[in-house]
Amino acid sequence: MERRKQWMGWLTTGLVLILAAVAQAATPMSESEKCLVCHGRAPIEPTAVGVEPAAPYVDRTALAASAHSETACFECHRDFASGKHPRQRFRDAQQRKLRYARLCRQCHSDAEITLKPVHARLLEQAQEGVAPVCTDCHGAHNVAPISGGKILQSERRYCLGCHEHPVSTVLQSGETLMLQTDLKVLDGSEHHMLSCSDCHFGFSAQEHPQRNFRTRRDYAIASSDSCKRCHFDKHTRTLESIHYAILNQGNQLAPVCTDCHGAHGIAAVGKDRAFSAKRCKQCHSAVYETYARSIHGNALINEHNQDVPVCIDCHRAHDIVNPLTLEFHDGIPDTCANCHSNKRIMGKYGLSTDVVKTYLSDFHGVTLNFYRKQKEALLKPGRPIAVCTDCHGTHDIASDAESDPRVVKERLLLRCQKCHPEATENFPDAWLSHYEPTLEKAPVVYLVNLSYRIFLPIMVVGLILQILLHIWRYAVNR
Repeated sequence: MERRKQWMGWLTTGLVLILAAVAQAATPMSESEKCLVCHGRAPIEPTAVGVEPAAPYVDRTALAASAHSETACFECHRDFASGKHPRQRFRDAQQRKLRYARLCRQCHSDAEITLKPVHARLLEQAQEGVAPVCTDCHGAHNVAPISGGKILQSERRYCLGCHEHPVSTVLQSGETLMLQTDLKVLDGSEHHMLSCSDCHFGFSAQEHPQRNFRTRRDYAIASSDSCKRCHFDKHTRTLESIHYAILNQGNQLAPVCTDCHGAHGIAAVGKDRAFSAKRCKQCHSAVYETYARSIHGNALINEHNQDVPVCIDCHRAHDIVNPLTLEFHDGIPDTCANCHSNKRIMGKYGLSTDVVKTYLSDFHGVTLNFYRKQKEALLKPGRPIAVCTDCHGTHDIASDAESDPRVVKERLLLRCQKCHPEATENFPDAWLSHYEPTLEKAPVVYLVNLSYRIFLPIMVVGLILQILLHIWRYAVNR
């Protein structure tokens, strides 16, 4: 019985194998599969005669992983087919490469190719008689997709052949400019998917022009100009900044793109707010030290709190305006409102969101809005009115809750006396701070306000009732 089962198993397996072979034989073979019967089996002798023979062997694995994996053989090799296999002869291997490089132009037009600066220069050289060979960079049957990063790695390997070593050049001023690039820094950059020629346009395997700069600063300024090719919107905003104005006046110490964002190690400023503030420290070290001791800076640096404002929140990033102008001064309440009117942020720390609202409803805020409207309607220059920073400070903002009330009052009096020289010791007491009066805070003011809210409606209702009674009496006695 067992032997019978074994024979039945063998018979079933044989029958399945026979049916599979028949099905495979009945399935029509594609043109590409017919080509690979010979060209994908093992290296064969080339049909072309050349100094450097190249076997027309195609690696199936590389072809399947290439950008042309779905492209049939005859779409590139249009002279060949299953029933047509002409013999070709070439003077040498270079002629053969040039012949097949032209096949790429059947699908890739000049307009598409010139979108990349390195390709545009190659086409210019072609017009001068130097024929570009596409397969030198992109490969032949293992054409690497650009989005997959293989072309990027190929170009990097070529450039880093020199630039991963401590190479340098001497500038006209005698300064030494290091040209070494750290691959780890480059891979950790926000631009890690860009190729070298995307920023260093004009450079390629065929072209490496010599560039002469007077100083290292001249080189930095010239290099930052390449950023606008991709970030033109941000570049446009920098044209309105105080930094660009200073640079345009001839001060080369004014910061450019690479001073804030770096060169090869481009950092994402938005991910680390402390990093952004430290970039500003490079030029504004005294201001940074003052900020670091403030309530905002201490929370950012020591507590790693990402809710507190940093330099670019108040001064903006690319269109930085002159903070000494009246326009910037008048816009400070709006700047502070970005955080202090945010219920989500203020709720975390138990702070009131009525800070800016109470300021705008107070004497200073009402006067500020009046001057703003007057300036817009009559083009009449305004006058400086006390805003948030006049009382709380700018970069040295301290916590009032953690300070001695007497010290706070003394400091506030000094600030009031800047605009009100006749202010006495009790002058700051006339201000109710940024909180609505309650029974706990300013109870007398709260009770007076409450009495007015009750008394005034009664007066209005009584006045209306009196008028109606007079009208009724006049109508009855008539």
